[in-house]
Amino acid sequence: MGKGTDKLYITHSEWSSSDAYSASSGSGATKPKATGANFKRLPFNFCAVSLQPFAHPVCTADGAIFDLTNILPWLKKHGTNPVTGKKLESKELIKLNFHKNDDGEYVDPVTYKVFTDNTHIVALRNTGNVFAWDTVERLNIKAKMWKDLVSDETFGRSDIITLQDPQNVGSRDLSSFKFLQDGVSNLTPQQEAERADPLSGINLRATGSSAKVLAAKQAVAKAREARTSDPNYNPALQSKKSLTSSEKPTNSPASAHKQNSTVPYNAAGHTTGKAAASFTSTGLTPHTSLERALLTDEEYMLKPRRVKIKGYARIQTSLGDLNVELQTEYAPKAVYNFVQLAKKGYYRDTTFHRNIRNFMIQGGDPTGTGKGGTSHWGKNFNDDFITYRPAKHLDRKHTIFGRVVGGLDALDRLENAKTDSSDRPLDTIHIDDVVVFVDPFEEFQKQRREKEEGEREREEIRRMGGREDERTTWTGKRVWSDGGGGGESKGETVGGGVGKYLKMGNGGIERRKEEDKVLGEEWEGMADEPVKKKPRGGGGFGNFDSW
Repeated sequence: MGKGTDKLYITHSEWSSSDAYSASSGSGATKPKATGANFKRLPFNFCAVSLQPFAHPVCTADGAIFDLTNILPWLKKHGTNPVTGKKLESKELIKLNFHKNDDGEYVDPVTYKVFTDNTHIVALRNTGNVFAWDTVERLNIKAKMWKDLVSDETFGRSDIITLQDPQNVGSRDLSSFKFLQDGVSNLTPQQEAERADPLSGINLRATGSSAKVLAAKQAVAKAREARTSDPNYNPALQSKKSLTSSEKPTNSPASAHKQNSTVPYNAAGHTTGKAAASFTSTGLTPHTSLERALLTDEEYMLKPRRVKIKGYARIQTSLGDLNVELQTEYAPKAVYNFVQLAKKGYYRDTTFHRNIRNFMIQGGDPTGTGKGGTSHWGKNFNDDFITYRPAKHLDRKHTIFGRVVGGLDALDRLENAKTDSSDRPLDTIHIDDVVVFVDPFEEFQKQRREKEEGEREREEIRRMGGREDERTTWTGKRVWSDGGGGGESKGETVGGGVGKYLKMGNGGIERRKEEDKVLGEEWEGMADEPVKKKPRGGGGFGNFDSW
């Protein structure tokens, strides 16, 4: 029954062979699949070595695109083209000049057509400028105008390099890349070291109490490796890590397209309107996403109830000084205008042009008529005035942005000043100056900057694993700032001068070797003796020996 044998059964390998036949599958059901079934296409904006989006694109004469920061280490190590396997030198690389639109998309510099994986893309060898093939064919080849459309330099047909041809997708087929077929690693020494680290893929913050143990083991291993590789290793000479050090960005395709989800503090409640404008106008770059508009610092602070810090100023007049308290929380725009004008000396040497007893006094106009002057923004703004009594009939008609808290005797003198029939003071009352003691908007910005700096500092400390006094493991060992482990957390320090080198040179390494042990002997000595049980007395009177 078996194929070519006298067995009374058929094995699985015989059923799955190329000449197998069954009623459900038919003849030749297990024949190998067609060539190219595992085709994977590399996008045009990806480096052919790192297989990640490029930042500094270069290409070869046959159109293979690389990132300069990735191809140079490869050429230094191998000296070949990673795609074809042929010999390649760095001087043969051609720098490419891609153009982008407002959204950061690669476009044709002439027609502003967005490049996609289905666009026929070419580059000019002598200039490196990248165009769509339709543009070069229509404006250069058919028009017989052999000049670069951007730099106006002369080129020939042989200078046109095809970077992507949708009719020849095999040139970007990953399965045809030589270094992938040979299984050659394209990682840099730093990337290989990161992958060799057993803790590189572990989130220590999610391991709970085991995080300190893993961190201590890693630190001890690094210190041992440093001492083994360098006999003159001295941790006292290692520089401490700065709180301002930044982490290296990851170069993964996912992170390249990942947008920052953090909403800025000054984000508005409305969008920029680019999506709607580009939808109705063909002259604008298409926008398919909604972006929140960003407010300026001034627009952000002038929202009611946002700045709750009160301002204080002094109005110095010829009849005395008035101390005023500014209500920034309820009238931020009026307070901002008053403070900014006062700080630039707008009210200096002006007069009060109107004074009505039991009602109000008005001034601050540089022309002295009540009809001139401008606001901080250069536009018209209602005149400032001070009321002597409550004026209910002005509620919801004029903005109340402050109150007089000092100098009431000077206010009485202003009210009792004699005026003419048009309510103009007979004796000119001058405003010598307005001095701002507390600018609420500067205080608000100062507090916000301090808060942001504190948050950044806490984030850096968290990334570094905590402060120096927090780097103590549960075993009583301290993680040194140079990456090594050991040392009791009792504030032991090494003095400056020559002595610190003698201590670390003679006994430091040996002391760390002893501390690298898990303090087994010390733990045995620290073990508490078992508590002796109190013998229980028997019942009754005993044997009467004490009688």
